Amino acid sequence: MAISLSAYQVADLCLGKPPLLSLSSSATIATALAALKSSDDTFISVWSCDHHSAKRNLECDCVCVGKVCIVDIICYLCKKENASSPALSLNQPLSLLLSHASSQVTHVDPSASLLEAIDLMIEGAQNLVVPIRSSISRRKRSSTAIHNGQEFCRLTQEDVLRFLLSSIGLFSPIAPLPIETLGIITTEFLSVEYNRPASSAIGSISRSLADQTSVAVVDDEGSLIGEISPLTLSCCDETAAAAILTLSAGDLMAYIDCGGPTEEMVRVVEDKLKEKKLKGMVKEIMGTTNASSPGRMARRAEAVVCHRGSSLVAVMIQAITCRVNYVWVMEDDCSIGGIVTFANMLHVFREHLDSLI
Repeated sequence: MAISLSAYQVADLCLGKPPLLSLSSSATIATALAALKSSDDTFISVWSCDHHSAKRNLECDCVCVGKVCIVDIICYLCKKENASSPALSLNQPLSLLLSHASSQVTHVDPSASLLEAIDLMIEGAQNLVVPIRSSISRRKRSSTAIHNGQEFCRLTQEDVLRFLLSSIGLFSPIAPLPIETLGIITTEFLSVEYNRPASSAIGSISRSLADQTSVAVVDDEGSLIGEISPLTLSCCDETAAAAILTLSAGDLMAYIDCGGPTEEMVRVVEDKLKEKKLKGMVKEIMGTTNASSPGRMARRAEAVVCHRGSSLVAVMIQAITCRVNYVWVMEDDCSIGGIVTFANMLHVFREHLDSLI
């Protein structure tokens, strides 16, 4: 089995993948925001290119140095120094966002093996940037990552697990086992109480984006109410920053939920911004767009849950079907027992493959 899987290359998983959206690290944050809002893609790749070499007729050294999404921009706007003058803050270089841990990308050759790709992801790479066959003549040059005449795509943990799911019969010894038996439940997770200010969770939201998880919203007894998910936030626009700065965690869930906020909620946010003397955010952010960006499929703030006795394959299917990188583990009393992530799953699949070699 291990031999058959090792025969697959990264290129096999990239078939049909669209080319990356691309921006230079010297572009402004506002440019990235506009590109994300006009695209169906959640992330945009950020590149550093030595064009001075190109002018000297040398090969331009182009490297993908990270990725950013709307959640990066929302968290950036929530900082005290940026909230008072968001327009000025958005005109800063995109490179300011690249210190965020969500920028973990690794260039990979298409001939690299599937096992090498899994190892890189276990080591922390969230996205593998892979050269793909160029289709420049059929696409707008401004909409793709074209560097040295080459297009690239992004390979994610979800892509790898979807591929493994298609061969799940090869993992029959572990696929039906309960997640508790496999020891893949992480008991440390991010959470915020329902009535707490959403602003108290800004650091957790940023970290959950980096870890590809989420922030659980709980009641006073620790029972799971819902979540503040980077995936849901990524379907919003910059107005979500104003909501985070003014609403409770529970109200924020309703604000960013499928369909967007009500007019009443928008008025509440605007009034609270004025109370906080953040008139710049009222004028420059709340007066621009609706909370739900056009062209994006918004996801409800309901948490995806399983139980300790749920099988590995069942949890895997849950996560892939709901397009999340994690599933919350619910106890019988509705408290959270932990979280199972794609990274956890990759670990157990890789260990099983090692046992067969």
